Amino acid sequence: MNLHEYQAKRLLAEEGVPVPRAIPAFSVREAVNQARELGGPDWVVKAQVHAGGRGKAGGVRLVHSIAEVEKTAQELLGKRLVTAQTGSQGQHVAALLIEEPSSIARELYLALLVDRGQARMTFLATQEGGVDIEELAATRPEALIKLVVDPRSGFLPFQARQLGFRFGLDASQVQQLTRIMQGMYRLALKLDALMVEINPLVVTRDGRLLALDAKLVMDDNALYRHPESDELFDSTQQDGREITARQFGLNYISLDGNIGCMVNGAGLAMATMDMIKLHGGEPANFLDVGGGAAADKVTQAFKLILSDTRVKAILVNIFGGITRCDLLAEGIIQAAAEVGIHLPVVVRLEGTRKEEGMALLQESGLSLITADGLTDAAVKAVAAAQG
Repeated sequence: MNLHEYQAKRLLAEEGVPVPRAIPAFSVREAVNQARELGGPDWVVKAQVHAGGRGKAGGVRLVHSIAEVEKTAQELLGKRLVTAQTGSQGQHVAALLIEEPSSIARELYLALLVDRGQARMTFLATQEGGVDIEELAATRPEALIKLVVDPRSGFLPFQARQLGFRFGLDASQVQQLTRIMQGMYRLALKLDALMVEINPLVVTRDGRLLALDAKLVMDDNALYRHPESDELFDSTQQDGREITARQFGLNYISLDGNIGCMVNGAGLAMATMDMIKLHGGEPANFLDVGGGAAADKVTQAFKLILSDTRVKAILVNIFGGITRCDLLAEGIIQAAAEVGIHLPVVVRLEGTRKEEGMALLQESGLSLITADGLTDAAVKAVAAAQG
Protein backbone atom coordinates (compact mmCIF):
# COMPACT_ATOMS: atom_id res chain seq x y z
CA MET A 1 0.00 0.00 0.00
CA ASN A 2 1.45 3.34 -1.08
CA LEU A 3 1.29 6.44 1.12
CA HIS A 4 1.19 10.05 0.03
CA GLU A 5 4.20 12.30 0.53
CA TYR A 6 2.51 14.26 3.31
CA GLN A 7 1.66 11.03 5.16
CA ALA A 8 5.17 9.62 4.77
CA LYS A 9 6.74 12.86 5.98
CA ARG A 10 4.50 13.00 9.03
CA LEU A 11 5.45 9.47 9.99
CA LEU A 12 9.15 10.14 9.39
CA ALA A 13 8.99 13.32 11.48
CA GLU A 14 7.52 11.27 14.36
CA GLU A 15 10.71 9.19 14.22
CA GLY A 16 12.96 12.24 14.36
CA VAL A 17 13.65 12.64 10.64
CA PRO A 18 13.82 16.37 9.75
CA VAL A 19 11.37 17.50 7.08
CA PRO A 20 10.49 20.97 5.72
CA ARG A 21 7.55 22.79 7.28
CA ALA A 22 4.49 21.82 5.26
CA ILE A 23 0.72 21.44 5.61
CA PRO A 24 -1.62 19.32 3.43
CA ALA A 25 -4.63 20.96 1.79
CA PHE A 26 -7.73 19.36 0.30
CA SER A 27 -9.42 22.41 -1.20
CA VAL A 28 -8.41 25.71 -2.77
CA ARG A 29 -9.47 27.60 0.36
CA GLU A 30 -7.38 25.29 2.55
CA ALA A 31 -4.37 25.77 0.26
CA VAL A 32 -4.59 29.54 0.67
CA ASN A 33 -5.07 29.28 4.44
CA GLN A 34 -2.15 26.85 4.82
CA ALA A 35 0.10 29.14 2.80
CA ARG A 36 -0.79 32.06 5.05
CA GLU A 37 -0.14 29.95 8.13
CA LEU A 38 3.31 28.94 6.87
CA GLY A 39 4.17 32.51 5.93
CA GLY A 40 5.84 33.65 2.71
CA PRO A 41 7.00 35.12 0.53
CA ASP A 42 7.41 31.85 -1.41
CA TRP A 43 5.80 28.41 -1.28
CA VAL A 44 6.07 25.07 -3.04
CA VAL A 45 2.73 23.56 -4.08
CA LYS A 46 2.92 19.78 -4.56
CA ALA A 47 0.24 17.57 -6.06
CA GLN A 48 -0.25 14.44 -3.94
CA VAL A 49 -0.44 11.32 -6.10
CA HIS A 50 1.01 7.83 -5.75
CA ALA A 51 3.58 8.28 -8.50
CA GLY A 52 7.00 9.76 -9.12
CA GLY A 53 7.93 12.26 -11.80
CA ARG A 54 5.49 14.89 -10.52
CA GLY A 55 7.88 17.78 -11.08
CA LYS A 56 8.39 17.03 -14.77
CA ALA A 57 4.61 16.70 -15.18
CA GLY A 58 3.86 20.10 -13.63
CA GLY A 59 2.74 18.70 -10.30
CA VAL A 60 5.36 20.53 -8.21
CA ARG A 61 5.46 24.32 -8.55
CA LEU A 62 7.29 27.15 -6.82
CA VAL A 63 4.95 30.14 -6.37
CA HIS A 64 5.61 33.64 -5.13
CA SER A 65 2.29 35.01 -3.90
CA ILE A 66 -0.98 33.97 -2.27
CA ALA A 67 -2.70 34.65 -5.59
CA GLU A 68 -0.36 32.16 -7.28
CA VAL A 69 -1.07 29.60 -4.55
CA GLU A 70 -4.79 29.96 -5.24
CA LYS A 71 -4.36 29.77 -9.02
CA THR A 72 -2.10 26.69 -8.80
CA ALA A 73 -4.48 24.93 -6.41
CA GLN A 74 -7.37 25.58 -8.81
CA GLU A 75 -5.33 24.14 -11.69
CA LEU A 76 -4.25 20.98 -9.84
CA LEU A 77 -7.06 19.92 -7.51
CA GLY A 78 -9.59 17.60 -9.11
CA LYS A 79 -7.44 17.06 -12.19
CA ARG A 80 -5.62 13.91 -13.32
CA LEU A 81 -1.86 14.22 -13.25
CA VAL A 82 -0.09 12.19 -15.93
CA THR A 83 3.54 11.30 -15.16
CA ALA A 84 5.99 8.75 -16.50
CA GLN A 85 4.80 6.35 -13.77
CA THR A 86 1.01 6.77 -13.99
CA GLY A 87 0.29 5.62 -17.51
CA SER A 88 -1.92 7.54 -19.91
CA GLN A 89 -4.87 7.63 -17.50
CA GLY A 90 -2.98 9.63 -14.88
CA GLN A 91 -3.94 9.83 -11.21
CA HIS A 92 -6.55 11.98 -9.52
CA VAL A 93 -5.26 14.93 -7.48
CA ALA A 94 -7.39 15.16 -4.34
CA ALA A 95 -4.75 16.74 -2.06
CA LEU A 96 -1.91 19.22 -2.17
CA LEU A 97 1.07 19.78 0.09
CA ILE A 98 1.89 23.43 0.75
CA GLU A 99 5.55 23.56 1.76
CA GLU A 100 8.14 26.16 2.60
CA PRO A 101 11.01 26.32 0.05
CA SER A 102 14.41 24.92 1.01
CA SER A 103 17.82 26.36 0.19
CA ILE A 104 19.56 23.40 -1.45
CA ALA A 105 23.32 22.88 -1.67
CA ARG A 106 23.34 19.14 -2.50
CA GLU A 107 20.82 16.44 -3.37
CA LEU A 108 21.34 12.85 -2.20
CA TYR A 109 19.27 9.68 -2.47
CA LEU A 110 18.52 7.37 0.46
CA ALA A 111 16.11 4.45 0.69
CA LEU A 112 15.53 1.47 2.94
CA LEU A 113 13.94 -1.49 1.22
CA VAL A 114 13.46 -5.23 1.39
CA ASP A 115 16.18 -6.92 -0.66
CA ARG A 116 14.50 -10.22 -1.50
CA GLY A 117 17.68 -11.64 -3.00
CA GLN A 118 19.51 -11.32 0.30
CA ALA A 119 16.44 -11.64 2.55
CA ARG A 120 17.60 -8.52 4.35
CA MET A 121 16.57 -4.92 4.88
CA THR A 122 19.02 -2.89 2.81
CA PHE A 123 19.86 0.80 2.58
CA LEU A 124 20.33 1.99 -0.99
CA ALA A 125 22.07 5.34 -1.45
CA THR A 126 23.73 7.52 -4.05
CA GLN A 127 25.20 11.00 -4.21
CA GLU A 128 22.91 11.74 -7.16
CA GLY A 129 19.58 12.57 -5.56
CA GLY A 130 16.43 13.74 -7.29
CA VAL A 131 16.95 11.33 -10.18
CA ASP A 132 15.12 8.29 -11.52
CA ILE A 133 16.81 5.63 -9.40
CA GLU A 134 15.72 2.78 -11.72
CA GLU A 135 17.40 4.44 -14.68
CA LEU A 136 20.55 5.10 -12.66
CA ALA A 137 20.67 1.48 -11.50
CA ALA A 138 20.36 0.29 -15.09
CA THR A 139 22.91 2.66 -16.64
CA ARG A 140 25.46 3.22 -13.86
CA PRO A 141 25.05 0.65 -11.08
CA GLU A 142 28.47 1.53 -9.72
CA ALA A 143 27.01 4.84 -8.50
CA LEU A 144 24.77 2.99 -6.01
CA ILE A 145 25.87 2.19 -2.47
CA LYS A 146 24.29 -0.75 -0.63
CA LEU A 147 24.35 -1.24 3.15
CA VAL A 148 22.82 -4.54 4.25
CA VAL A 149 21.26 -4.65 7.72
CA ASP A 150 21.83 -7.85 9.70
CA PRO A 151 18.48 -8.73 11.34
CA ARG A 152 20.30 -10.16 14.37
CA SER A 153 21.86 -6.83 15.31
CA GLY A 154 19.59 -4.41 13.50
CA PHE A 155 20.83 -1.17 11.99
CA LEU A 156 24.08 -0.01 13.61
CA PRO A 157 25.34 3.61 13.76
CA PHE A 158 28.72 2.76 12.22
CA GLN A 159 26.89 1.96 8.94
CA ALA A 160 25.58 5.53 8.82
CA ARG A 161 29.07 6.85 9.54
CA GLN A 162 30.46 4.77 6.67
CA LEU A 163 27.88 6.22 4.31
CA GLY A 164 28.37 9.76 5.59
CA PHE A 165 32.10 9.63 4.95
CA ARG A 166 31.51 8.28 1.44
CA PHE A 167 29.13 11.19 0.85
CA GLY A 168 31.83 13.62 2.04
CA LEU A 169 29.69 14.95 4.90
CA ASP A 170 31.23 16.74 7.88
CA ALA A 171 30.98 15.42 11.45
CA SER A 172 27.78 17.32 12.26
CA GLN A 173 26.11 16.13 9.07
CA VAL A 174 27.18 12.53 9.73
CA GLN A 175 25.42 12.72 13.09
CA GLN A 176 22.29 14.02 11.36
CA LEU A 177 22.48 11.23 8.78
CA THR A 178 22.77 8.66 11.57
CA ARG A 179 19.57 9.91 13.21
CA ILE A 180 17.78 9.93 9.86
CA MET A 181 18.76 6.34 9.04
CA GLN A 182 17.85 5.17 12.54
CA GLY A 183 14.44 6.83 12.17
CA MET A 184 13.87 5.22 8.77
CA TYR A 185 14.77 1.80 10.17
CA ARG A 186 12.47 2.17 13.18
CA LEU A 187 9.61 3.27 10.94
CA ALA A 188 10.13 0.39 8.51
CA LEU A 189 9.96 -2.14 11.33
CA LYS A 190 6.98 -0.45 12.98
CA LEU A 191 4.88 -0.36 9.79
CA ASP A 192 6.12 -3.54 8.06
CA ALA A 193 7.28 -1.30 5.23
CA LEU A 194 8.57 -2.67 1.95
CA MET A 195 10.28 0.65 1.23
CA VAL A 196 11.00 3.96 2.92
CA GLU A 197 12.49 6.35 0.36
CA ILE A 198 13.83 9.89 0.67
CA ASN A 199 14.50 11.39 -2.74
CA PRO A 200 16.02 13.81 -2.54
CA LEU A 201 17.66 13.95 0.86
CA VAL A 202 19.06 17.48 0.65
CA VAL A 203 21.92 19.23 2.34
CA THR A 204 20.85 22.84 2.82
CA ARG A 205 23.21 25.76 2.43
CA ASP A 206 23.40 26.11 6.20
CA GLY A 207 24.48 22.46 6.56
CA ARG A 208 21.21 20.78 7.59
CA LEU A 209 19.91 17.49 6.17
CA LEU A 210 16.23 17.47 5.16
CA ALA A 211 13.90 14.88 3.69
CA LEU A 212 12.64 17.03 0.82
CA ASP A 213 10.46 14.29 -0.62
CA ALA A 214 9.43 10.93 0.81
CA LYS A 215 7.73 7.73 -0.30
CA LEU A 216 6.54 4.90 1.92
CA VAL A 217 5.15 1.53 0.83
CA MET A 218 3.52 -0.80 3.37
CA ASP A 219 3.32 -4.55 2.87
CA ASP A 220 -0.28 -5.46 1.93
CA ASN A 221 0.16 -8.85 3.58
CA ALA A 222 0.80 -7.19 6.95
CA LEU A 223 -2.01 -4.62 6.91
CA TYR A 224 -4.11 -6.75 9.27
CA ARG A 225 -1.58 -5.81 11.96
CA HIS A 226 -2.05 -2.10 11.26
CA PRO A 227 -5.64 -0.91 11.72
CA GLU A 228 -4.34 2.64 11.28
CA SER A 229 -3.71 1.79 7.62
CA ASP A 230 -7.44 2.28 6.92
CA GLU A 231 -6.98 6.01 7.54
CA LEU A 232 -3.86 6.11 5.34
CA PHE A 233 -5.46 4.36 2.35
CA ASP A 234 -6.58 6.68 -0.46
CA SER A 235 -9.11 5.03 -2.76
CA THR A 236 -8.84 7.89 -5.29
CA GLN A 237 -5.38 6.64 -6.25
CA GLN A 238 -6.58 3.19 -7.36
CA ASP A 239 -8.75 1.95 -10.17
CA GLY A 240 -12.23 1.29 -8.77
CA ARG A 241 -12.09 -2.23 -10.20
CA GLU A 242 -8.95 -2.97 -8.20
CA ILE A 243 -10.70 -1.95 -4.98
CA THR A 244 -13.73 -4.13 -5.83
CA ALA A 245 -11.44 -7.05 -6.66
CA ARG A 246 -9.76 -6.85 -3.27
CA GLN A 247 -13.16 -7.13 -1.56
CA PHE A 248 -13.80 -10.47 -3.32
CA GLY A 249 -10.31 -11.87 -2.80
CA LEU A 250 -9.26 -11.35 -6.43
CA ASN A 251 -5.92 -9.99 -7.60
CA TYR A 252 -6.66 -7.45 -10.34
CA ILE A 253 -4.56 -4.79 -12.05
CA SER A 254 -5.99 -2.68 -14.87
CA LEU A 255 -3.92 -2.33 -18.05
CA ASP A 256 -4.37 -0.48 -21.35
CA GLY A 257 -5.23 -3.32 -23.77
CA ASN A 258 -8.49 -4.82 -25.07
CA ILE A 259 -8.22 -8.53 -24.18
CA GLY A 260 -9.60 -9.31 -20.75
CA CYS A 261 -7.70 -12.06 -18.91
CA MET A 262 -9.06 -14.41 -16.25
CA VAL A 263 -6.47 -16.85 -14.94
CA ASN A 264 -5.92 -18.92 -11.80
CA GLY A 265 -2.39 -18.40 -10.51
CA ALA A 266 -0.15 -15.33 -10.75
CA GLY A 267 2.60 -17.07 -12.72
CA LEU A 268 0.14 -18.44 -15.24
CA ALA A 269 -1.47 -14.99 -15.50
CA MET A 270 1.91 -13.43 -16.35
CA ALA A 271 2.58 -16.12 -18.96
CA THR A 272 -0.89 -15.56 -20.44
CA MET A 273 -0.27 -11.85 -20.86
CA ASP A 274 3.12 -12.54 -22.44
CA MET A 275 1.55 -14.92 -24.96
CA ILE A 276 -1.12 -12.37 -25.87
CA LYS A 277 1.55 -9.76 -26.58
CA LEU A 278 3.68 -12.29 -28.46
CA HIS A 279 0.83 -12.87 -30.90
CA GLY A 280 0.08 -9.19 -31.47
CA GLY A 281 -2.54 -8.44 -28.82
CA GLU A 282 -2.67 -6.27 -25.70
CA PRO A 283 -3.96 -7.53 -22.33
CA ALA A 284 -6.56 -5.34 -20.64
CA ASN A 285 -5.77 -6.57 -17.16
CA PHE A 286 -3.94 -8.91 -14.85
CA LEU A 287 -6.52 -11.04 -13.03
CA ASP A 288 -5.71 -13.97 -10.76
CA VAL A 289 -8.85 -15.64 -9.41
CA GLY A 290 -6.86 -17.98 -7.14
CA GLY A 291 -6.25 -21.70 -7.10
CA GLY A 292 -9.82 -22.79 -6.47
CA ALA A 293 -11.56 -20.54 -9.01
CA ALA A 294 -14.98 -21.12 -7.43
CA ALA A 295 -18.11 -20.10 -9.34
CA ASP A 296 -18.76 -16.99 -7.24
CA LYS A 297 -15.22 -15.73 -7.83
CA VAL A 298 -15.46 -16.46 -11.55
CA THR A 299 -18.73 -14.50 -11.68
CA GLN A 300 -17.17 -11.48 -10.00
CA ALA A 301 -14.15 -11.77 -12.28
CA PHE A 302 -16.37 -11.64 -15.37
CA LYS A 303 -18.14 -8.58 -13.97
CA LEU A 304 -14.81 -6.82 -13.38
CA ILE A 305 -13.60 -7.53 -16.89
CA LEU A 306 -16.87 -6.46 -18.50
CA SER A 307 -16.87 -3.18 -16.58
CA ASP A 308 -13.91 -2.13 -18.76
CA THR A 309 -15.47 -0.78 -21.95
CA ARG A 310 -12.20 -1.22 -23.85
CA VAL A 311 -12.40 -5.02 -23.65
CA LYS A 312 -13.25 -6.67 -26.99
CA ALA A 313 -12.58 -10.30 -26.07
CA ILE A 314 -11.97 -12.41 -22.96
CA LEU A 315 -9.38 -15.14 -22.47
CA VAL A 316 -10.07 -17.61 -19.64
CA ASN A 317 -6.99 -19.71 -18.89
CA ILE A 318 -7.55 -22.17 -16.04
CA PHE A 319 -5.31 -24.93 -14.73
CA GLY A 320 -7.27 -27.59 -12.88
CA GLY A 321 -4.92 -28.60 -10.12
CA ILE A 322 -6.53 -27.78 -6.80
CA THR A 323 -10.00 -27.98 -8.37
CA ARG A 324 -10.96 -30.40 -11.18
CA CYS A 325 -11.50 -29.02 -14.68
CA ASP A 326 -15.09 -30.27 -14.89
CA LEU A 327 -15.99 -28.34 -11.72
CA LEU A 328 -14.21 -25.28 -13.06
CA ALA A 329 -16.14 -25.59 -16.33
CA GLU A 330 -19.40 -25.70 -14.41
CA GLY A 331 -18.36 -22.52 -12.61
CA ILE A 332 -17.52 -20.79 -15.90
CA ILE A 333 -20.85 -21.82 -17.43
CA GLN A 334 -22.80 -20.67 -14.38
CA ALA A 335 -20.98 -17.35 -14.24
CA ALA A 336 -21.26 -16.69 -17.98
CA ALA A 337 -25.01 -17.37 -17.90
CA GLU A 338 -25.54 -15.16 -14.85
CA VAL A 339 -23.52 -12.21 -16.12
CA GLY A 340 -24.85 -12.37 -19.68
CA ILE A 341 -21.65 -12.08 -21.69
CA HIS A 342 -21.92 -10.67 -25.22
CA LEU A 343 -18.20 -10.65 -26.07
CA PRO A 344 -16.15 -13.50 -27.56
CA VAL A 345 -14.85 -15.71 -24.74
CA VAL A 346 -11.90 -18.04 -25.39
CA VAL A 347 -11.52 -20.80 -22.78
CA ARG A 348 -8.50 -23.00 -22.26
CA LEU A 349 -8.57 -25.72 -19.59
CA GLU A 350 -5.68 -27.91 -18.52
CA GLY A 351 -5.28 -30.46 -15.75
CA THR A 352 -7.40 -33.08 -13.97
CA ARG A 353 -10.52 -34.16 -15.91
CA LYS A 354 -9.76 -31.73 -18.73
CA GLU A 355 -11.74 -33.74 -21.33
CA GLU A 356 -14.88 -33.75 -19.18
CA GLY A 357 -14.53 -30.01 -18.60
CA MET A 358 -14.11 -29.21 -22.29
CA ALA A 359 -17.14 -31.37 -23.12
CA LEU A 360 -19.26 -29.42 -20.64
CA LEU A 361 -18.19 -26.13 -22.23
CA GLN A 362 -18.96 -27.36 -25.76
CA GLU A 363 -22.40 -28.66 -24.74
CA SER A 364 -23.34 -25.61 -22.67
CA GLY A 365 -25.06 -23.74 -25.48
CA LEU A 366 -22.97 -20.66 -24.69
CA SER A 367 -20.91 -19.01 -27.42
CA LEU A 368 -17.59 -20.02 -25.90
CA ILE A 369 -14.50 -20.59 -28.03
CA THR A 370 -12.52 -23.54 -26.71
CA ALA A 371 -8.75 -23.73 -27.17
CA ASP A 372 -6.21 -26.54 -26.98
CA GLY A 373 -3.11 -25.15 -25.34
CA LEU A 374 -1.99 -21.67 -24.35
CA THR A 375 -0.68 -20.71 -27.78
CA ASP A 376 -3.95 -21.67 -29.44
CA ALA A 377 -5.87 -19.72 -26.80
CA ALA A 378 -3.76 -16.57 -27.26
CA VAL A 379 -4.04 -16.70 -31.05
CA LYS A 380 -7.83 -17.12 -30.91
CA ALA A 381 -8.21 -14.33 -28.33
CA VAL A 382 -6.16 -11.88 -30.40
CA ALA A 383 -8.17 -12.75 -33.53
CA ALA A 384 -11.45 -12.32 -31.66
CA ALA A 385 -10.41 -8.92 -30.32
CA GLN A 386 -9.35 -7.73 -33.75
CA GLY A 387 -12.48 -8.69 -35.55
